[in-house]
Order: sequence, then C-alpha cells, then structure tokens
Amino acid sequence: MKGPKFLIYIKPVLEALQANGGAGNSSSIIDQVVDNLGITEEEMEETTSNGQSRIRNQIQWSRFYLFKAGLIDNAQRGIWRLTNEGLEAKPTDEDVYKLFKGVQDKVKKNGKPKTKKENIEFEESSTEDEEHSGSLIELIQSLSPGGFERLCKRLLTEIGIKNISITGGSGDQGIDGKGIVQLNDVVSLNIVFQCKRFKESVSPHHVRDFRGAMQGRGEKGLIISTGRFTKEAKNEANREGVTPIELIDGERLVDLFEKHRLGLKPVTVFEIDHEFFKGFN
Repeated sequence: MKGPKFLIYIKPVLEALQANGGAGNSSSIIDQVVDNLGITEEEMEETTSNGQSRIRNQIQWSRFYLFKAGLIDNAQRGIWRLTNEGLEAKPTDEDVYKLFKGVQDKVKKNGKPKTKKENIEFEESSTEDEEHSGSLIELIQSLSPGGFERLCKRLLTEIGIKNISITGGSGDQGIDGKGIVQLNDVVSLNIVFQCKRFKESVSPHHVRDFRGAMQGRGEKGLIISTGRFTKEAKNEANREGVTPIELIDGERLVDLFEKHRLGLKPVTVFEIDHEFFKGFN
C-alpha cells in the first residue's frame, strides 16, 4: 500500500469497529485488530524511539486519520465510535490512500503546522492522546515503589473501594494491598491488589503467582500495571475454573486518572470550523 506504514491499519480498525456495533474502548479495539491480524507478542514488543509500542502507535495514527476524515467521532475520550459514514465505509487500498491525501491536503489548506516527521515516519511521533498518556505514565513510573502503591490506593479510593490498606513489604507474598468492594447494603467482597510499576509487559506467570498468593485472602484480585499485559496474561486472568483477576494496564490507568481528575487539569482547546464561516461570504 502506498503511503506511511500506519495506513495498513485503516481497514482493520474500521472492520473491528463495524463488527463491534460501531463503537468500543480504544484498548479493546486495538487488541481486536492485533488478534485479527495475527500480530505476535514479539512484534508488539517492538518500540519507537520514545518507548511506545510501534504497532499500537501506528494503530493510533490510523484512528487519528479516520477521525480527521470524518469516519470516527471524537466525542468521548477513550471511546472510538464510527460516524454514519464510517459504519457504511468499505474502502479499497486506493480509497485508503485517497483518505490519507485528503486529510493531508485539508491540513495544508488550513495552514496548521505539521506534526513532527509528518511526511516521513509517523510511527516515530505521537498523536496528542499518546503524548499526554505517555507523559503521565512516565511520571508514574518515576515514582518510588511505595509512592506508586500509595497512588494506587488513592485511585482505588476514588473508584469507591472501601477500607483500603497497603500491606506491601517483606513477607507480603505479592499482595500490595487490600480493600472492600461494597456491592449493596448487605453484600461486600474482599479485594486484594498488586501494583506493578513495569515498563515491560506483564506475563502469565505473574498472574498465576498473584492468584496463588491471594488464595484465602480475598474473593477478587486486581493487578495494576503501568505496562501492558500480554495476550497470554489476559487469558490466564480469565481462565475458567479459577478465581478471575481484573487487570488495569497503563492505558486504562490513564483513562481512570482522567475520569477521576487525579493529578490532571482539563484544558479546553478550540479549533476553527471553516465550513461554518463559508455561509457568511
């Protein structure tokens, strides 16, 4: 296919969203595209110069161009939702290249500055969402182990978990904290959690080890990581016949920090709608 490498993900993203009813959270849609294309864990581990997963970066760029082309709306952060045009789209490779050129021409016409390396290596630069998310994850990863545990406690408190205590230390057997999830006025669950300040991926053996440590200590398990979970780790977390474990990766962690306004200040950005003013010429 002509054009930047990320264009090969335009059709898979559209197809994944269409198969999903037209919308889905960003993480699940990216995972669906990866699964549909048979991309290996080794390929997912390859990173750009700024430490991002190269393939996830390219898929994010395809979403950005679909948004600029009017096939995806941008109404809700973390949710990729097709417009009516996107729901009906069945582009050929030539259509994908025309979409790319059309967005490029629109950017030039509006006189907006080019993104870093825009016409050379998109995968080496970031969309606005990625820059914001990457900076937050880097900041969290720079915290001390104890600081990260306290930060996770604050997040879980905001989510609504009660009576949270940090238990990490020698002899903790992989359990960093515990709390109570109140399901209703009379029913509650004991939850235990583990905080992994990882840059690399979390493997299935980490999930198995945590499940072993939580036996008899809680009805629900939670692993919070600044990295990502491999496909095998996700499968292990939801394996039939054993206690399921909830996983929060770096991307979902950012979404939760934004939802609960933790350490983040919302900024309103305005973009000129040139079409609006054409009617007044």
